[in-house]
Amino acid sequence: MITDPTIDRIRATRHKISEACNHDTKKLVEYYMKYQQRYADRLIKKNAAPKKEKHNPALIVSR
Repeated sequence: MITDPTIDRIRATRHKISEACNHDTKKLVEYYMKYQQRYADRLIKKNAAPKKEKHNPALIVSR
């Protein structure tokens, strides 16, 4: 089986977080909910309209 160091680090981190919550599902969900609230400004909202790019006439290429 091929291993990926990045995936291994992600799994190790997730395990440490679970271990810190005593592998308690309720505590783990609470942890992630608090984490999500803490970094809410970094999350993409599901129903948010994409940012419109400003039209720059200098970027138009004429043929």
